[in-house]
Amino acid sequence: MSEQKVYRKFTIKMQKKLVVLFFFVLLAFAGLCIRLYWISREDGEQYKKQVLSQRGYDSTTLPFKRGDILDAKGTKLATSEKVYNLIIDAKNMLYKDGKYLETTLEALNQYFGLDMAEVREYVNTHRTSSYKVMLKQLSYDQIKDFQEADSAEGNMIMGVWFEEEYKRIYPNGSLACDVIGFTGRDNVGSYGLEEFYNEVLNGTTGREYGYLTSDSTLERTVKPAVDGYTIHTTIDANIQAVVEKYLKQFNDEFAGTVRPGNGAENLGAIVYDIHKGEVLAMANYPFYDLNNTRNTSAMIGSLLVEEVKNSNGYMELNKTDTVITENVIANMTEDELYLNLNYLWKNFCISDTYEPGSTAKPFTVAMALESGVITGREHYDCNGSLVKGGHTIRCHGGYGHGVGVSVQNSIAWSCNVAMMHMADVIGIDRFMTFQQNFNFGLKTNIDLAGEARTAGLLLTKEQMSGSGIATNSFGQNFNATMIQMIAGYSALINGGYYYEPHVVDKITNSSGATIENIEPRVLKQVISESTSEKIRQYTRATVMEEGGSQRTGETARPAGYAIGGKTGTAQTIPRGNGEYVVSFMGHAPADDPQIAIYVVVDRANAQRQDRASYATGIVRNILTEILPYLNIYMTEELSQKELEELEARQLEITHQYGKTPEEDDLEQLGEGEGGQGHGAGENVGDKNLPAWMSFPIDPETGYRVDPATGNLLDAQTGDLINKPENNLPSGV
Repeated sequence: MSEQKVYRKFTIKMQKKLVVLFFFVLLAFAGLCIRLYWISREDGEQYKKQVLSQRGYDSTTLPFKRGDILDAKGTKLATSEKVYNLIIDAKNMLYKDGKYLETTLEALNQYFGLDMAEVREYVNTHRTSSYKVMLKQLSYDQIKDFQEADSAEGNMIMGVWFEEEYKRIYPNGSLACDVIGFTGRDNVGSYGLEEFYNEVLNGTTGREYGYLTSDSTLERTVKPAVDGYTIHTTIDANIQAVVEKYLKQFNDEFAGTVRPGNGAENLGAIVYDIHKGEVLAMANYPFYDLNNTRNTSAMIGSLLVEEVKNSNGYMELNKTDTVITENVIANMTEDELYLNLNYLWKNFCISDTYEPGSTAKPFTVAMALESGVITGREHYDCNGSLVKGGHTIRCHGGYGHGVGVSVQNSIAWSCNVAMMHMADVIGIDRFMTFQQNFNFGLKTNIDLAGEARTAGLLLTKEQMSGSGIATNSFGQNFNATMIQMIAGYSALINGGYYYEPHVVDKITNSSGATIENIEPRVLKQVISESTSEKIRQYTRATVMEEGGSQRTGETARPAGYAIGGKTGTAQTIPRGNGEYVVSFMGHAPADDPQIAIYVVVDRANAQRQDRASYATGIVRNILTEILPYLNIYMTEELSQKELEELEARQLEITHQYGKTPEEDDLEQLGEGEGGQGHGAGENVGDKNLPAWMSFPIDPETGYRVDPATGNLLDAQTGDLINKPENNLPSGV
């Protein structure tokens, strides 16, 4: 029987299954193509970089340089310098059976002092490792000799290379620390300008990809780093240095007076351009070193802070009665240390609130004048107190100012009773509207990190009834920040224009091209020019003779100048605890204001804390130095006592910059060292800066004028021109 072959029939059903299978394969292939296209379009560059970095030889990060922070005259407040990390490549060091190992170890020991045994052990136990950081942040001077040896012909060094990065440095140490802030190793800013402008200052990291092609040729693809932008601030480093000098002087004088610790719980000062909203200087004590922010010595003398849960269940900082000493620091936990360092780093001028006290009185008078409820010709009777909302509220000092207190003298004499009478006619609604117009309860939006929110620190309409508006009228029962107060005060005396305060006025790229100009920004006009003129008159009376013997701001006036301003003395809570925040806020010159200044002394280390002279003394010292520097001329006759004071101050400044009086005289005659006169040394921190450089220039003669003696000096060289008989030349 012949063998029969059996063939299975390719049925219709089987054909359909094959078609369906083919359709699904085709569909999957189409989906894969679509997915590949999508990846190529959306993430192609990213995958390309990954492939290139993994495909053969090496991949190196190219660091960007963080932008500089400059003062108003170009002085570097913060900059970045290139540094180098020493990298060990164990795999390469063992190339050719370790032929180069010992000579490389000897070089590392010779040039960097590395322990040869320690490095040898690491290399032998990590034979496949290509990356180990042995030393960090070396300067170029520290590595150049090794690099020369490494590049010499016939050298036997293998497996050592240097990784570049940038280190943030602050050339002036603690100067303007609260304004500048600082960065960590990851180029992330903390506090101040470094945090607020972090994205502007940071650039973009570059990358160099190295890989071997199919024919073993080394190829490189480089994406260069983009450096960060430079910010130009309104801070004048010279003015900043003067402000910090006198805050420290106050602390040194009062530290440990009646209790252990610093001269005050907080000391703050701001110098402000009233026509631009520019901060010329801002400081609070204690200062800290921006190059060593974790140096705990700056905390010594401050009160220890701790975290406590408030009545709303939220954690908040609370000051204890414990004064920080070295022993206290030694016993801190890491969390406690960090908490207290953060308190040190914050900027009191923008982040802390307090009751402003009588510095709020010019605001109340301006409200009344602008509302039309007073004309300025009113007079008030003050017998020492007034009953409001069932409370007897006493006047400044607890005594009466008598009958017929004028509107001007209500500020000059700091009369609470007169303020309460004005608040009555202003009314709650108008009073609260004006508070908001002056930005109380709102952020000023200054370009610094850490500004406090104050929305919940004003009384509500219901709380204003009774004694609320009465106490608000003289600066109690509401809280403000220093930047709120000086920005509002500037509007009071500059014609009524409220400028948004700012610290940066220009941003440039690494080539110096301007990216953005930050122009002064007028947000609103809060009062009229006529009201502003009256406030200038009234605040002038507070300091100058027109106010009579009861004026409160006389001790703030620098010799030879007329200024305006207002003192403030606010009780802290609980009332009657004997603790006060005293302050002075003023402007110069009195009749044509250019700058405002605000100094706050929070709970001075003194038997009596309620003396505004603590603040006015600091103001007087600061203005005495910075007004001539700003070319603002004296207008008032100098007494013999003031002349002697100025001469003594000039001698002190001469000694400060490292000259004896005899050397200074020789230099003024052009006979100093090298016969070069005074052509250099204008930067802060330069010990060769002579005192005459801060003297104002007479626009008629072009000569500098010594405010103490009236001597005329050449504006460029400091050479003595003459010695006039009169103390001051005409018009100065």
